[in-house]
Amino acid sequence: MRSTAALFAVSALVSSALGATYNLKDTFVGEGFLSGFTHQAIPDPTHGRVNYVDQQTALAQNLTFATDDTFIMRADSFNVVDPSAPGRNAVRIQSNNAYTTHVSVYDIRHMPQGCGTWPAAWEVGQNWPAQGEVDILEGTNDIEPNQSTLHTSANCAQPDGRQMNGNSISNNCDVAANGNTGCGVQSTIPNSYGKSFNGAGGGFYAMERTSTFIKVWFWSRNDPTVPADVKTAGATVNTDAWGTPTALFVNDQCDINAHFGPHNIIINLTFCGDWAGIPQFFNDLGGCPGSCNDFVDNNPSAFNDAFWDIAGVHVYE
Repeated sequence: MRSTAALFAVSALVSSALGATYNLKDTFVGEGFLSGFTHQAIPDPTHGRVNYVDQQTALAQNLTFATDDTFIMRADSFNVVDPSAPGRNAVRIQSNNAYTTHVSVYDIRHMPQGCGTWPAAWEVGQNWPAQGEVDILEGTNDIEPNQSTLHTSANCAQPDGRQMNGNSISNNCDVAANGNTGCGVQSTIPNSYGKSFNGAGGGFYAMERTSTFIKVWFWSRNDPTVPADVKTAGATVNTDAWGTPTALFVNDQCDINAHFGPHNIIINLTFCGDWAGIPQFFNDLGGCPGSCNDFVDNNPSAFNDAFWDIAGVHVYE
């Protein structure tokens, strides 16, 4: 009886982590980002050296532009920033629609790079941290590789020994613990972030969220294992066929339904702030000179490559 019960428990755990087939809900390509997302001209919640501008300003200053198959978001790379100003002009966009159980696929050709940069593609609830946060693509100062992280309210943790290709670097997801590091998983693929990501022509990120697990995958642009339904967006995706994820977050020590609500997609670029500006990351790990704020203020040409080039974001439910 004991061995039978154990086998049943293992079977239930494995089946709870299986994927499914999802139908296309929303497609954002080119000018679709201008209507499907809102430019958030808000003070940076992470205290970055950034001035987020609205859509009208972003278009007028060429910080945002779209073609039929391309959407660009960039930082100002021409002007020295006055020390009394909020920071360097950049863009933060948030999807108008919110999602619960879903799959989001990000086809990105280029991401912001350079000292002082802190780019992220992530999903978050309106009531933070009660409704949770999923960081899909995030890092600072060209420090490779990518890190995918959950940030939650109290009583959410992750166990060791999860079936994923990434390395767990922290298990407590509670924002009130460990300086809000969250429960992070670091990719083992160098070109999942920064200069190496861009040098390889970018790639594909995908996130699946259900009531019992959250998964994140990454494939470099020319990886022969990129699933066909990821490489070319269609009417459906089948996550069962995508293989072992880079990051897996499960609910045996975290009630996902209780910790995660409807999420909007956010894509943004900030500078310095609560993570990128810490000297350990800016100087020691990032190899960047001086203080982060001074660097961002006084070196506009250093941000020539601080831009997103997004081929599309597709959401399935």
